[in-house]
Amino acid sequence: MKTEMPTALATPEKVRDHYTIMKARHPGRWVSAAVITALFALMLQSVITNPRFGWSTVGMYLRDVSIVNGIGLTLMLTVICMAIGIALGVVLAVMRLSLNPVIRTAAFGYVNFFRGTPVLVQLLFWYNLAALYPSISFGIPGVNLDANQVITPLLAAVLGLGLNQGAYMSEIVRAGILSVDHGQVEAAGALGINRLHTMRRIVLPQAMRVIIPPHRE
Repeated sequence: MKTEMPTALATPEKVRDHYTIMKARHPGRWVSAAVITALFALMLQSVITNPRFGWSTVGMYLRDVSIVNGIGLTLMLTVICMAIGIALGVVLAVMRLSLNPVIRTAAFGYVNFFRGTPVLVQLLFWYNLAALYPSISFGIPGVNLDANQVITPLLAAVLGLGLNQGAYMSEIVRAGILSVDHGQVEAAGALGINRLHTMRRIVLPQAMRVIIPPHRE
């Protein structure tokens, strides 16, 4: 008898179905984009062609040395105050999560005071500090500093903006710390790692992913 070859091992050719993929049309998006673009173009044209703005005078002032120096001073204040705010915000956030009720209450009072007070009031307070404290001694015998010479306008701006930024930054950092699973803190404690090293080596690196907004393409 003739034995036939098994056909179970044969792989039949698969015929792929060809589908026509049609992209969904969104006419409303194009219409709204066209309307917004047209309105923006009309607004820009009215601003440029309006002689009452005095663009020649604006250009003259923008080329002035005082304006350029003011822009440089503003950028410098931004960098300094942001650095102070970040450093102070991390410290305040850790204090808010402390097990010590005194430290936690002090940080809570600081954050609520500086967040609840207008920034302009804080700037005026630091600028006019010499009216309340003509001499600054910090409680150290032999130290007597003239407040009018120490509290310059630049230092008053740094103090006002930096301390205020620290209060807002502390809430951002605290939210990032609370987003980390508390089980990791308990595991670190079980391994004998103290709270400072746990916060610096385990919690804060993970909290930075929440604190810093991620870049999404």
